[in-house]
Amino acid sequence: MKRVLVISTSLRKGSNSDALAGAFARGAAEAGNEVESISLKGKEIGFCRGCLVCQKTQRCVIGDDAASIVRKMHDADVVAFATPVYYYGMCGQMKTLLDRANPLYASDYRFREIYLLVSAAEEGPDVPERTVSGLGGWIVCFENSHLAGIVFAGGVNGPGEINGHKALQEAYEKGMKA
Repeated sequence: MKRVLVISTSLRKGSNSDALAGAFARGAAEAGNEVESISLKGKEIGFCRGCLVCQKTQRCVIGDDAASIVRKMHDADVVAFATPVYYYGMCGQMKTLLDRANPLYASDYRFREIYLLVSAAEEGPDVPERTVSGLGGWIVCFENSHLAGIVFAGGVNGPGEINGHKALQEAYEKGMKA
């Protein structure tokens, strides 16, 4: 059994990336894993100040919701990020969370597998490239971890447009393998 943390970064109610996160979480749970899902909706997560105190203390000096999420990331074997694509990149709140996860860099983090679940209005195969590249830049800093899988749902824009999309089944199957 693995500890699986699924982080949905969309702030929109009923978002398509939330649906991907839910499908991944169901698959991981049905495979017998311990699964926790977190949404950034309603969370207060400030920008990293670049002070680097966290490199010495493994704690951020900012007292907001990021600290508890980062602790959960630290303790997870698998972390799955779900994000909508905005202007061909990950949403800003996901990038802010990644920046705030800086205390993990010098820690004995547990996660090894990272998954990326992406939804976008555009459908082309190149649409998620910058999102994958952005997360890849973060993963490179954690030499014990790797990008274990990507699910892309293109052609979905409004809430619920993902219903019936093949990416939901793919997310479920990736969750089963997590």
